[in-house]
Amino acid sequence: MKVDRLVRDRGRLFWILNLAGWTGYTLAAWMGALAHEKPESYFAVISAVAVAGLIISILLRLIYRQIWGRSPLTLAIGMLIPCYIFSFGWRWLNNVLYWNWVKDGWRPEHLMDFVSGILGSFYILLCWSGLYFGIKYYLQLQEQTEQTLKATSAAHQAQLKMLRYQLNPHFLFNTLNAISTLILDGANETANKAVSRLSDFLRYTLDNDPLSRVTLGSELSAIDLYLEIEKVRFGDRLVIEKSIEAKAQDALVPSLILQPLIENAIKYAITPSEEGGTLRISARVQHKTLVLQISDSGPGLGNGNNGQKSSGVGLKNTRERLLQLYGDGQAFTLAPNEPSGLRITINIPYEVDDD
Repeated sequence: MKVDRLVRDRGRLFWILNLAGWTGYTLAAWMGALAHEKPESYFAVISAVAVAGLIISILLRLIYRQIWGRSPLTLAIGMLIPCYIFSFGWRWLNNVLYWNWVKDGWRPEHLMDFVSGILGSFYILLCWSGLYFGIKYYLQLQEQTEQTLKATSAAHQAQLKMLRYQLNPHFLFNTLNAISTLILDGANETANKAVSRLSDFLRYTLDNDPLSRVTLGSELSAIDLYLEIEKVRFGDRLVIEKSIEAKAQDALVPSLILQPLIENAIKYAITPSEEGGTLRISARVQHKTLVLQISDSGPGLGNGNNGQKSSGVGLKNTRERLLQLYGDGQAFTLAPNEPSGLRITINIPYEVDDD
């Protein structure tokens, strides 16, 4: 977090890197002077030249900030010309200090000797400029990447919410229609129970963010509320079987990931049959994978007019939601159930809440 805050504070980052760079330059020059057994006055020259280089780099920064964002040609010209001009003054200062402090006031015969070695100074300033622009472009790229990731994440969140809530109006319509029928038939107590279960289930859907994850135990409790509502409609025609491993209860799963699959099974496997059918829910942990299965005793996929469709809304939404959340780390498969019906298997990473 400290590094992240430092990167965001561009001004502070510049000063830290710039001071560190010129300090490194000074130490390297001192090491070279020690290796060549230079006099103490030579170290003073190095220090003064390094301070001058620091000041020049600050001036270059002011110039570069003015031309930032221009065309590549403008940037190249705006970098080369100032570097070359400043290298003249920097080299002149280096030579004069050397002659006064080390050579006791010696002066060369030719004026060009005052700027001898200018090419080396030019290369140093050019390298500094390259690092400045390179770091600046890198930070800009990181910022753009972060903005893109935020925009993508926001789009994914909106899509996940849409996928989760797409089936709710259909479910709500069927439940209210069943409650209305119960009231007309005079089964007020049963209708009141259904309204209570519907209230609890809707509260659960509203309290849990579709982007959050809940334990499988909590998810199954919500599914029980949903199935009790459906029991009001179907009575003994709907048989529920469960096989849940104790270890699987603590696994984290997307909120209400099973409800659309169960609703889909009831719609295609239970509703069309006068005898009803059986709905089986199972969960187990296999290695580091949570395996969830929803199976029914209906006609299965594409079997006659009442057969389910592999591209049905409930199946399609769940498949897309899992893909958004887990990418390639999930699997969603459909297979025939024995002796009849459809078996849906979901494989997701087994994860638990560390808290």
